[in-house]
Amino acid sequence: IPGSVYFDIDRIAAQGAPLPHTLPDPVEFSSRIRTLGIGDGHRLVIYDRNRFIASARVWWMLRHMGVKDVFVLDGGLAAWTEAGGELDDREPRYPVRHFTPRLQADLVKTLGQMKNIQASASTQIVDVRPQGRFTGQAAEPRAGLPSGHMPGSLNMPYSLLLTEAGYLKSTESLQDMVKKIGLSLDKPIVSTCGSGVTAPVLTLALAKLGQDRSAVYDGSWSEWASQTDTPIATL
Repeated sequence: IPGSVYFDIDRIAAQGAPLPHTLPDPVEFSSRIRTLGIGDGHRLVIYDRNRFIASARVWWMLRHMGVKDVFVLDGGLAAWTEAGGELDDREPRYPVRHFTPRLQADLVKTLGQMKNIQASASTQIVDVRPQGRFTGQAAEPRAGLPSGHMPGSLNMPYSLLLTEAGYLKSTESLQDMVKKIGLSLDKPIVSTCGSGVTAPVLTLALAKLGQDRSAVYDGSWSEWASQTDTPIATL
C-alpha cells in the first residue's frame, strides 16, 4: 500500500532472547519503531498478507506499548487490492519520530503468571494451536518439544476464526464459536499458541466481540512445554 512502512516482527523483538519473537523491552521497542517514522499522535492501520498472523501480533504489541489509535485492516493486502487499491514497490522514508511507550501490563502474561493462572483457574486460557497439537496427537514443529496443552485450557484453532477469503468471521459466527467451547466473555481471558505469534489473532477476534483487554501469553507453548515443572495434558 503506498506510503506504508515495513514492521518486521523478527527484527522488532528481544534480540538474543532464548525464544523466538519475544517482546522487546520498552526502550528497545521505542528505539526501533521510531526509526520507521512512527511516533506519538499517529493513527496506525496494520495489514499483512498472512491471514492476520503478523498484523494481529503487531496490533497487540502496539497496544501493549500504549498505542490506543491502532487498527487492523480486515482481509489484509488482498482486501486492499480487491477494492481497487493501488500498489507501490518504493520504500518510503520518514523522519525519526518520538515514541513514548506507556506499558499496558495487563495485556501480556509471563511464565510465572501463567503458572498461577493455571493452578488457580483464575483466568480462562485459550490455546489457538491446531487440535492435533493441543491433544498431543500431532508433533510440535519445534524440535524436541512435546505436544499437548495446559491442563484446564480450551482449544480454538486460530484458522477457524477466519473465512476462506481471509477475513475475520462475522460477530455472530465468532459468538457461536465462543459459546461452543464454553468461553465466557465476562471473565478474564489469556490466549496462547506455539510461540506467541498466532495467539493475538484470537485477541483481535475477542476485541471485535467487545472483550478488548484479553491478554497474550508471550512465551506460549515454546516456553511452557520446555520447563521441567509445568504440567502437560493430552487427550
